Amino acid sequence: MFRPSGRGAAALLGAAVLTTLTACGAAPDDSADAGSDGKVKAGSTASASDFGGLKELVAAAEKEGKLNVIALPPDWANYGEVIKAFEKKYPKIKVNSENPDASSADEIAAVKSRKGQDRAPDVLDLGIAFARSASEEGLFAPYKVETWDDIPDTQKDADGRFYNDYGGYVSIGCDAGRIKKCPETFADLLKPEYKGKVALNGNPTKSGSAFGGVYAASLANKGSFGDIQPGIDFFAKLKKSGNFIPVESTPATVEKGETPISIDWDYLNAGYADQFKDKGVDWQVSVPSDGVYAQYYSQAINKEAPNPAAARLWMEFLYSPEGQNLWLKGYARPVLLPAMTEDGTADKEFLAKLPEVEGTPEFPSSEDLDKAQEDLAKNWDKALS
Repeated sequence: MFRPSGRGAAALLGAAVLTTLTACGAAPDDSADAGSDGKVKAGSTASASDFGGLKELVAAAEKEGKLNVIALPPDWANYGEVIKAFEKKYPKIKVNSENPDASSADEIAAVKSRKGQDRAPDVLDLGIAFARSASEEGLFAPYKVETWDDIPDTQKDADGRFYNDYGGYVSIGCDAGRIKKCPETFADLLKPEYKGKVALNGNPTKSGSAFGGVYAASLANKGSFGDIQPGIDFFAKLKKSGNFIPVESTPATVEKGETPISIDWDYLNAGYADQFKDKGVDWQVSVPSDGVYAQYYSQAINKEAPNPAAARLWMEFLYSPEGQNLWLKGYARPVLLPAMTEDGTADKEFLAKLPEVEGTPEFPSSEDLDKAQEDLAKNWDKALS
């Protein structure tokens, strides 16, 4: 069930300790890297102060006139409104949004395959495991936003190559108009009445949300962050019973009833509840008490972004109170929520609407994430074939 909650549960994720962070086109013109004074190289700047301040960064970004983004669905954590708000604030900058339904793995592939091209992604939004691996490959440019000090140390790379932005809990969304009694736990999903009805948001070897779903299932089945195999075994059992279907859950499949039970982030499921209410879909959301798993998504700048100043201005916007409250409006928990709650800049109305959560989230270590990715790569397809 989707239940409004008070500030305590809303701030829980934001206050928690995160241990995870210790085609063709013309080549971009080098002049695009120049700041407004003609001397600063935007691609090598590590903060707005390197430009001379935010005003100068804005001027450099407006000179570039565009920003290339990828894998940002409008229905995902309110990204549609985020992009519109950025373009409204900076009307001289056009956001080119490509392949909204791409996965984290697709984003990284695009950075590599379009190196040196003017249509390469400028910025990336990635699941934490993918952000870490790409950072280790040297794909990101270090940059520290003006609100850097308000981002908890445990939620950012010390060098500023990537840092968490918004997050949520793995949840179970359910079409109450098609399902007589909606499941509320992972154990419930094994019941025979859910045959042919349970879906994930993608493949966990490529998708951060599906990756989180398997991790949560592991925790619900006596697994641990260092052992994701019970989660893999759970989905294998779910498929063998006929309950799990190999259909990627999307807004379209939810609206059509093709995925009446969807394991996904709570901010996505809560968003569907709002989005499809007027279309007759009674979408209910619960955070399973037997598999409480929370995760943030990270932002990063392509080291060879064709529009490096616009990329950095985008980051400044996302980590401003305006940008952070837009995540909150989309039911996601912004990384600056603790600081914004303290200084009064967090929108109280949006805060009160966050899905209710029981229990305190814990997070995997870097080593745990690496092992989980390796185990999924080796065992997922084999177990689910």
